[in-house]
Amino acid sequence: MNGPNLVAVNVGNSRTQVGRFVQGELAQSNRLSNRRLPAIVQRVLSSWRALSELSQPAIILASVNDHVANRLAAMWEDQLSVETYRVGEEMPVPIGQQLDPETITGIDRLLNAAAAFDQIHRACVVIDAGTAVTVDFVDGEGTFHGGAIAPGASIQLRALHEHTGGLPEIPFRAPDKGAFGRSTSQAMLHGVFHGIRGMAQRLVERYAEHYGAFPQVVATGGDASILFANESLVDNIVPDLTLLGIATAAKHSLARGGVDGPDVRT
Repeated sequence: MNGPNLVAVNVGNSRTQVGRFVQGELAQSNRLSNRRLPAIVQRVLSSWRALSELSQPAIILASVNDHVANRLAAMWEDQLSVETYRVGEEMPVPIGQQLDPETITGIDRLLNAAAAFDQIHRACVVIDAGTAVTVDFVDGEGTFHGGAIAPGASIQLRALHEHTGGLPEIPFRAPDKGAFGRSTSQAMLHGVFHGIRGMAQRLVERYAEHYGAFPQVVATGGDASILFANESLVDNIVPDLTLLGIATAAKHSLARGGVDGPDVRT
């Protein structure tokens, strides 16, 4: 059985990813700033038109930023006259959860966990380094246990600038390779860069101690390559992990006979 043909849209706090899947395989993906709504809509439109000759495509949306997501969906639906279906509403995320009953978990964290487990079928830690940094644990049975949430690199740097009298406003990038930050901006970059890496390492160690085995570590998010490209702690960097999670949700919904909304059969 082939996978679904779909346009997957993941609306984050500051960026949106658009992916085109052909028979369940990611054919193209783009990441754009949420300040560029028309460009995002054009990417969705072009991805949809590329699927127009294929069997029963769908547009599936996941969001942690509903204000932006609602505006985007209204814009492309107005031009396409096609309904958009949302993960978490018409389509569940195929991942077990062991969390406090009142917890509402971001759909991106669940989709990342579902995609990672679907790929490796073993216990894993998912690090998502974006606006926030999340470090989450999935056990060997495919159950999401939650984890940790911290400010992302850009938020940390902006907070240093906004809440001090003399620290500059700088974009996040990898610091110089030396052991010391020999300028103010380099000291800030060293603190944020190594602080996030050190936090991730300690959390992975804690999860491994609790679980009794060392999990595979997968990183994703806009800052993942900067932070973890040369970090032995991380086994794989998967920039499109959340998009893959949307496709995983569609695939599982197809396997159980569809969803309460889109017909994603091929």
